[in-house]
Amino acid sequence: MVDETQDPAKSRFIMLQLMRLGGLLLILGAILILTDRVTGPHLLGYGLLIFGLFEFFFLPLILNRRWRTPKGPPRE
Repeated sequence: MVDETQDPAKSRFIMLQLMRLGGLLLILGAILILTDRVTGPHLLGYGLLIFGLFEFFFLPLILNRRWRTPKGPPRE
């Protein structure tokens, strides 16, 4: 794993990309279930689809806001 004390931006970028990849894999699994290529209840497919879309689109934005550098006092 990357040492965050050296370059926190690099490790955060990798984390965001892995998050998007995980969301994409969940969406792919949901599509396989919903098209009956893999046996499973359709409710599971819809749940995976919703969670995968959330993880792909919104979770990186939430983490980005959390990791944003706080604004300090104004400079003179």
